[in-house]
Amino acid sequence: MTSHGRLTAFGHQLIEVHLWLREELAALRQDVDAYLAGGTRVRELRTHCLTFCSALDRHHNGENDFAFVKVAEQFPELRPVLEELRRDHQLVDDSLQRLETLVGELAPESDPTAFRRELDSLAALIETHFTYEEKRIVAALNALEVPGWERDRPAFLLTGDGERR
Repeated sequence: MTSHGRLTAFGHQLIEVHLWLREELAALRQDVDAYLAGGTRVRELRTHCLTFCSALDRHHNGENDFAFVKVAEQFPELRPVLEELRRDHQLVDDSLQRLETLVGELAPESDPTAFRRELDSLAALIETHFTYEEKRIVAALNALEVPGWERDRPAFLLTGDGERR
């Protein structure tokens, strides 16, 4: 923050959120491995999965509803990139919905292969999406002037349970 209390470098903050989400996804994948080895209970796995899905959904909805709107206003040349990112968000959302259904159906006697396959697919999609997003819009986010974001971190930059820094 500056002496005026304004949040700065929204793009760098985006990268921090992406790193946090990558770490959470890696932890979820470890939980799946532990579950497959008999070390994590299905209830714990469901809770972690739903928490991760919720955080990723909040992040992408915040980008779609707020960040991308502001980027498009101030950097109209990025509108095609933003539309591509929105399409990615829909693919991620579709995967999250499938994952939530699959984790809800998990039971000790069930075959978790479909769940693991969907999680691996989501991980690949997210990594590609995050890398593309970071390359294409971080500079624009760093240059954004959004008076409403002067004191509070916008939703797409929240980690954890939505804390505000």
